Amino acid sequence: MEVRLVLSTHGGADTSANHPCQAAPPDAPLLLEACRQLDEYFSRQRKTFQLPTKQTGTPFQQQVWQVLESIPYGQTRSYQDIARAIGNPKAMRAVGQANNRNKILILVPCHRVIQKDGQLGGFEFGVDAKKWLLELERKT
Repeated sequence: MEVRLVLSTHGGADTSANHPCQAAPPDAPLLLEACRQLDEYFSRQRKTFQLPTKQTGTPFQQQVWQVLESIPYGQTRSYQDIARAIGNPKAMRAVGQANNRNKILILVPCHRVIQKDGQLGGFEFGVDAKKWLLELERKT
């Protein structure tokens, strides 16, 4: 089963009948828990997630994703910082590619990775969504 999260910059939690959690089957407790934790995150009530985040990827990608999970809520790191953290300081572009392969956005917070000059860099849902997520975390 594939679940897609749609980010909206209009703010507020979607409590309508169209809310994605309303469509979650009752026999999918992990999906229901993920929805609950994401709702709390977007309501500024959660800063960390207690969900399994296993992804398929290369050993390099796994290293990058592990470092991403260690970036504290409301903080950012540069692609270079991540490359240094995995012991490969010249691998900034490869870190960016690993971020791009991350399919568990928000739970594995690739939006917290920016360029060393402070520019936002890329993001699967666009720079506006990345900026919105970073601002959400800074307002808490």
